[in-house]
Amino acid sequence: MKLPLKRIHTYFYRYSVGFFFILIWPILFFLARKQRRYKYINRFRRLIITLSTLISGIFFSITYEAPVDRKRTYIICGNHTSNLDVSAICIAIKNNHCFIGKEELLSNMVLGFFFRTIDITVNRDSKMSSFRAFKTAAERLKSGVSVVIFPEATIPDDYPPVLYPFKNGAFRLAIELKVPIIPITSIDTWKVLWDTGLEYGSRPGICNIFVHKPIETAHLTIDDADKLRDEVYGIIENKLGLA
Repeated sequence: MKLPLKRIHTYFYRYSVGFFFILIWPILFFLARKQRRYKYINRFRRLIITLSTLISGIFFSITYEAPVDRKRTYIICGNHTSNLDVSAICIAIKNNHCFIGKEELLSNMVLGFFFRTIDITVNRDSKMSSFRAFKTAAERLKSGVSVVIFPEATIPDDYPPVLYPFKNGAFRLAIELKVPIIPITSIDTWKVLWDTGLEYGSRPGICNIFVHKPIETAHLTIDDADKLRDEVYGIIENKLGLA
């Protein structure tokens, strides 16, 4: 597709997300009024994603190395090259989960709703904000809610994207709480929509996602955090064919 058409597709996709969000808004508003209903919000986020990607011709081909036990709680770590990575994880991981993301997303009409309810925001320039975000994440994990963290902490500026070094917060948290980690590799979402899509546009296509088998952490100590980080990095790097 030529760039003007790809930009048209990006706006079509973005507005379709907004359309389905507004359509479902009364239900979301009802669920958001009481915190005990928050667990249902994820289901409607998944519905918005399914409808908006389907109408835009975007599909997810998800391969599981091992079944994901929906009764267990996980920390989910993936590489990050596209806004579609969030959508892919929502589709791939069916248990109740939340994302950690930058606080700038609060200004987005759609994402802002989810970050004011089920997700966790962080100011990446503030150590105190990071501490509070991971403290909240720990509370969510203890309550049975899985947490999705992109350990690169940003979408790379490089195009085609490269795999940035991982920060170790997610891995320390997993070890402290003895929670297994699920690595997820977004193999080619960036080819359909890179970053927000506003620079290079987007196109219909299939995004290939690989959900790796969980890595148990019960036998690890906090001194193993860097080793665990490097292990997860290596798993994703190998799947991307970058190693």
